[in-house]
Formats: sequence, C-alpha cells, structure tokens
Amino acid sequence: ELERVRGLVEADGHGSGEAATYVCDLTDLDAVDALAEQVLAEHGSVDYLVNNAGRSIRRSLDASYDRFHDVERTMAINFFGPVRLTLALLPAMRAQRFGAVVNILSWGVQLKAPKFSAYLASKTALDTWSRIAAREAYGDNVTFTNMRFGLVRTAMVAPTAAYDGLPAMSPERAAEHVVRAL
Repeated sequence: ELERVRGLVEADGHGSGEAATYVCDLTDLDAVDALAEQVLAEHGSVDYLVNNAGRSIRRSLDASYDRFHDVERTMAINFFGPVRLTLALLPAMRAQRFGAVVNILSWGVQLKAPKFSAYLASKTALDTWSRIAAREAYGDNVTFTNMRFGLVRTAMVAPTAAYDGLPAMSPERAAEHVVRAL
C-alpha cells in the first residue's frame, strides 16, 4: 500500500513529485528513534508530520477488569509512539523555523463516549500534549492541529457491527481535510 501511494505522489508531480516510504512499528520506541534518525539523515528535516496511526478498542468497563493490556496497547500506538516521533522530529522543524504537525483524534475526545475508555484516554492525552507543545513551538513557526473526526469508514471500524448503519465519512474525504489542515 505504501508503494502504491508513493507511486501516486510521484505521478501527481508530473515527473517532479518525490516520495519516500518507511515502515515502522510505532509501539517499538527504539524503532521510532531509528526511523526519525534515518529520515533526518536522508532529508535533513520534516516539514509536515501527520500522526494518524491508531488502535480503537470498544469494550465496557465490566468486560475490561482483567484487560489492562488494552490500556497499554492503546496508549502505545495512540500516544507514546506519536509523541516519541514528534519529539524526535521537532528540533529540526524548530531549527528550520517551519513545520506542521497534524494529529488525528476522535470526536469522542469531546463526548467521552461509553465503552471507549482506553481509546479516548489515549487520544485525549495526545490532544492535551499537542496543545501544550503548540504553545511552546509557536514562536518557531511550528504549528499543531488536532483533528477530531467522527466515524470514518476504515478497516479499523469494520469489526464493530454497531457502526454498519451509521453515517460515516469516507477515508478520501478525511484525507482532504487533513491536506487542508496542513
């Protein structure tokens, strides 16, 4: 899939478009550090970062008492990984005096929907961390945008039958919003 998207980017550039792809397990913090090191070595800095990785778990508290690992897994991918990557790339953004970080959150950050305690806690943590980082990096012309999407029809939501009849945004439309935010 990454290679397909890379090809589209390069084709859209009418021969001048450039794209590089990298694979990284954001739950492996050493791998995140290695990714940032490689990207900075190859490109010098990053202008735009979109933190879109996510894990959602829909489970009531009654069904979660013996599942603390759900909290650990969601915090790892939804909070620790994006923060680690952002911290690794941020000094170069600030040094070049330009950068934009977009974090994909959830409408649930505002609503606090039942059965999503682990997921929404992790997205709320990223929201709060980024708001504070934005205030500190603003003077260096590095911006942070936290996007709180409603339901987007992706593979992540497919296993939840309760979503089948609900209206949802297409991934393509969500991507248009992200590009606009950048």
